[in-house]
Amino acid sequence: MSGFICPICREQLKHEEKNMKCSRGHCYDISRSGYTNLLMSQKSGNHGDDKIMVHARRDFLEKGYYNSLRDRISDTVKKYSFDGCTILDAGCGECFYTSDICSKLNAEGISAEILAIDISKNALACAKKRGAGISRAVASIFHIPVNDASCDIVVNVFAPFCRSEFLRILKKSGIYIQIIPLEEHLWELKQVVYDNPYKNIVHDYVIEGFELVKSSEIRKKITIESNDDIKNLFMMTPYYYKTSEKDFRKLNDIDSIKISTEFAVLAYRKL
Repeated sequence: MSGFICPICREQLKHEEKNMKCSRGHCYDISRSGYTNLLMSQKSGNHGDDKIMVHARRDFLEKGYYNSLRDRISDTVKKYSFDGCTILDAGCGECFYTSDICSKLNAEGISAEILAIDISKNALACAKKRGAGISRAVASIFHIPVNDASCDIVVNVFAPFCRSEFLRILKKSGIYIQIIPLEEHLWELKQVVYDNPYKNIVHDYVIEGFELVKSSEIRKKITIESNDDIKNLFMMTPYYYKTSEKDFRKLNDIDSIKISTEFAVLAYRKL
């Protein structure tokens, strides 16, 4: 059986060789990249991150700049994992963090079912090389195709937040792990691009229906000595699509920069 359910009738999907199918006959092809499209809205056009953002993020992350964050996420997930647990990465992107979670758990001998969803087909296609041991599906965080109380851990890295869905799919006392940027994340990059940059607004860590059980922060300066890497960092953020071409061109002559990276890794228990 698959960890996913049919988005139409909500029956369990059975994983066959080239598709997933429910008992009522609804069938979903598995793409050549290894993911299944379970998105309720099949209107024309791409949803979520486009190829520019996906490829920029892939190329930047592969350089190791965010490895300290990656390791902290995996360590946090490992702390709450156990044999037979089900983990969902809600907004997995190219599975950079998901695949590390999978490999770290395997190295510890922890057997887990790992599910990953993202609304972007581009991101999941890019995750093909990292997909081993991970069941991937195109789906919305606001309509997650898994059963009620079926997940032990939900991970959410810089992705949209849907409290009602996370509460629905988590088991009793299940763990929700959220990663957010802090006030001065990428501050120096903003100073280059914008005439009047602003710091990120960080709200308190209280989420109704959850108890905060662990929090940690990573504040680290990284030095980037490649114009391509600097542009990729900017293009993998939402700022890119809200920035004029004139302001973006300010990065053309920057070949080296030291940038603040600031993250909070927050672990909550469902009440």
